[in-house]
Amino acid sequence: MTMPFAIKDCALITRMAGVDSALNLRELRERLRHCPLECLFHHFCETVIRPTFDDPEFRNDLAVWAARDLRDRVLAERLGIINPYLLSDLEELRQTVIDIVDDHLAELPYIPGVQLGEDFRFMRAVTVVFDTGMQLTAPGDLARMLPQMSLSSIYFHYVEARRRTLDRADDFTSWLKQFGDEAEEMIETLRSIDFYFMSLPELKAQLVKAMSRFHPESVRA
Repeated sequence: MTMPFAIKDCALITRMAGVDSALNLRELRERLRHCPLECLFHHFCETVIRPTFDDPEFRNDLAVWAARDLRDRVLAERLGIINPYLLSDLEELRQTVIDIVDDHLAELPYIPGVQLGEDFRFMRAVTVVFDTGMQLTAPGDLARMLPQMSLSSIYFHYVEARRRTLDRADDFTSWLKQFGDEAEEMIETLRSIDFYFMSLPELKAQLVKAMSRFHPESVRA
C-alpha cells in the first residue's frame, strides 16, 4: 500500500541571531567562525524565499554585502559562485566561506570596511509549516498539481527538504521511491535540475515543464 503525499506550505519568521554585526571583512571572518549554522543556512539557502531579497546576480547575502556595501566585486564573485548544496554539510560551507575570506584578506594591503548602517547583520529564521489540504496519490498527480502549488510550497518540498531528508533529496523524490520502477524516470528528472541559482518562479516553471511529459494532458502552456 502506498502512502499519499500531503502538500505543505510554509513561511519564514526572521530574527536576529545574537551575533555581533560586522563592520569590516576581518570582523566578518571572526563572526563566521562562531555563528550558528542556522545563520549560514539563512544567508545562503533561505534567500530564495524571502520577499526582501531581490538581487538578480547573487544568491547569497554575503556576496550581496560584498558587492553593495564593501564594494568589492572580486570577493562578491568568489562568494557568489558557492553552491551550498554541493557541499557535504553546513560546517563545510562555513569553512569554504572562511577560506575565501582568508585568501582575499591575504591579497589586500588593507582591511575593507563599511560605514555604520552598512554592517553585515547575522540573521536566522524559523520555518512555520502548514497543511494546504491538497494531496498526491499517484506519480502522475505531481505533474497535475505542480502548477497549482505556491512558490513557498515549491521551496519547502524541493529546496528546504534537502536539509531534512537523510539522503538530501527533495520531498517529491522521497515520496516517489515507494512506486519503484514506475517512478524511476520521474525521480531522475527531478534530480537532474540544477536549482540553486534559480529564482522560485524559474524553478517552478522548470519543474512544471520537466514533469509535464509524465502527465502532459494536465499541463497547459
